[in-house]
Amino acid sequence: MARVGLSVQRLVAAAAELADEAGFDNLSVSALARRFGVKDASLYSHVRNLQDLRTRLALHAGGELIDRIAAAVAGRAGKEALTAFAGAYREYALEHPGRYAATQIRIDQALIADSPALRRTAEITYGMLRAYGLAEPDLTDAVRLLRSTFHGYCVLESAGGFGADRDVGASWDKAVGALHITLEHWPRERKSDD
Repeated sequence: MARVGLSVQRLVAAAAELADEAGFDNLSVSALARRFGVKDASLYSHVRNLQDLRTRLALHAGGELIDRIAAAVAGRAGKEALTAFAGAYREYALEHPGRYAATQIRIDQALIADSPALRRTAEITYGMLRAYGLAEPDLTDAVRLLRSTFHGYCVLESAGGFGADRDVGASWDKAVGALHITLEHWPRERKSDD
């Protein structure tokens, strides 16, 4: 018998907790059903399948992440905004490893267009970078640089991949400072006169 009160929101919240505890790759409909004490079939009236559950979790986690970043960068610009953005990103990734992993999955472009959280992510990220005087296509290139640097660092840090005695927080600060210098001296793409 299905437990009363199951909803998409409750399932996604529980999936977020489960992903943080067991790892995003270990998230399954069966594991989630066990958490609620119901049969797998009871969940299928709320989510279509595992991919649907993971996508919903990715959108949920993306919203949590951008809320944290937005609060951190509010009223800041330049290096101060970049440092706040980076710090909020890293904190979320380390505090919520399963949710963070969910934010890295590929999502259908139609769902991205319909997601206020993902649109807000683009607005805040691009807004921060415009303070450096960047415009397209440099904005997209800069976003890719930041995302790959932040993601790579967080994944390596959470896996214990930094073995040197140097404090990883100090190295993070240096990396963010280097990104700031790079953004200030961004190699602008030249427009052709043809």
